[in-house]
Amino acid sequence: MTKRIFRSILAVALTVLAAALVLILGGLYTHFTNVQFAQLREETALAAHAIERQGLSYFDGLDNGLTCRVTWIAADGTVLYDNLSDRNAMENHLAREEIKDALANGYGQSVRYSDTLLERCLYIAQRLSDGSVLRLSLSQSSVLNLMLGMSQFIVMVLAGAIVLSSALATRLSRDIVKPINELNLDDPLSNREYEEILPLLRRLEAQQRQLRAQAVELEQKQREFNTVTRSLSEGLVLVNSGGTILSINPAAARLLEVTPNCLGADFDLANRNAEITALMDQALSGQKGEQTVSLSAGDYLAAASPVLTGGSVSGVVLLLFDVTQKQQAEQLRREFTSNVSHELKTPLHAISGYAELMKNGIVAPEDMVCFSGKIYSEAQRLIQLVEDILRLSRLDEGAAGMTWSWVDLYDAAQQAVQSLAAPAELNNVRLRLEGGSAMVYGIHPLLSSILFNLTDNAVKYNKSGGSVTLRVEDREKEVVLTVSDTGIGIPAEHQDRIFERFYRVDKSHSKEVGGTGLGLSIVKHAVLIHKAKLELTSRVGQGTTITVRFPKVETGKAK
Repeated sequence: MTKRIFRSILAVALTVLAAALVLILGGLYTHFTNVQFAQLREETALAAHAIERQGLSYFDGLDNGLTCRVTWIAADGTVLYDNLSDRNAMENHLAREEIKDALANGYGQSVRYSDTLLERCLYIAQRLSDGSVLRLSLSQSSVLNLMLGMSQFIVMVLAGAIVLSSALATRLSRDIVKPINELNLDDPLSNREYEEILPLLRRLEAQQRQLRAQAVELEQKQREFNTVTRSLSEGLVLVNSGGTILSINPAAARLLEVTPNCLGADFDLANRNAEITALMDQALSGQKGEQTVSLSAGDYLAAASPVLTGGSVSGVVLLLFDVTQKQQAEQLRREFTSNVSHELKTPLHAISGYAELMKNGIVAPEDMVCFSGKIYSEAQRLIQLVEDILRLSRLDEGAAGMTWSWVDLYDAAQQAVQSLAAPAELNNVRLRLEGGSAMVYGIHPLLSSILFNLTDNAVKYNKSGGSVTLRVEDREKEVVLTVSDTGIGIPAEHQDRIFERFYRVDKSHSKEVGGTGLGLSIVKHAVLIHKAKLELTSRVGQGTTITVRFPKVETGKAK
């Protein structure tokens, strides 16, 4: 802008200077021409008066020292006298403009240029009383010749004008642009140097307000986005069309084992998982992809979706979902299905086999009672298995519909001891109950199931002559149930899995003592429903202790 203003000011200055020079030269030239014409008229009048009195003798001695040309022409156009040329060699002047005007009007004047246009002549003619005409002429440089003669001076003037104009134009352009360059764009309306740009400043002020509002809104949305993404347990990564990381939340940085400050880095260089890199490349080509990948934190479902803008891929969104529990649940479901099938087939095969023998009459009459007893035993085992499976199914649903109430855990323990007294006596195991009354807010059937299954297992997997001790303690913040036995114990490598469905440490011994393999799994689910804690301590050959810690619930907060 400064250069344009400078060029404009310089061009205007030079144009004005040139125009002024032309006008001044033209005006001066016209003025001096008029002055010369006036002088020439006076001289012509004086010379005519002298000729009227002296005649041709007036011209004697006029050849020297004259600045003008004097010509005397007869009425027929013949030259009678000329101080610069031989009159006999001169042509007839009757056709000359000034001569015709003088003969007709008594006075005439004209201007004629030379062939080169570098000189022009001023002519004044006056008719005498005898009809002849006296003409005086004066040579004058033309405007072109005058400018050529003054060219050096004109060039000097123009050069000085250019230098001076350039300096003034430079300073003036800077002074004009300086207030514009120093505009306070943060507060446009505070600038009052030029009223002409006030509409622009008002518009800038309006745009500033709009931009500030948009910036505040964008910052708020960015904070909300960062807050949401940081709190997500799922990984979230945003990359642009070039594969550069635009955003990555802490979960994704942890799962992909990259630093959170990797924004602006190339995703392929930051990420070291080949499967995820292949998914991202597929998404950058415009195809959505999903794949379960194994990361350090477990199994995750990686979903890469392209972001399309105008039909082209402008970026990719990568989400990482934790499917570890889902995978484990799927594995447990498959194992459960397999175990259920196996557990159901065993009694069914036994029942079918005994029944087939009886049907075909192969069994002796005295063995019929034995075979019938075995069929009954396997049927009862099958019924118990189905009931336990149904009970577990209800517990998986959260024991919906069951009634919560205050239960004295010590009384429930007494009932469990009484119901298992006969099996304990049969196995030569001594049952003992310690502690005192302790109220627990829970579901009575589930609490009874916990007590029965833990005591039943302690009796079944005990030694002859061993003991089982149940202890109920009412502490300040919790009610503690402890079931200890002096049985065979559980090896350390099996202790984490004994609460799984159908899991047995010693399958041969488990089949001998009976049971469905679901008792401890039912205990685990019942404990979780009551938000209690389950603890196991066991040593092989020395016995097992299982502790259940029920948190106390205030009366006003009970369901």
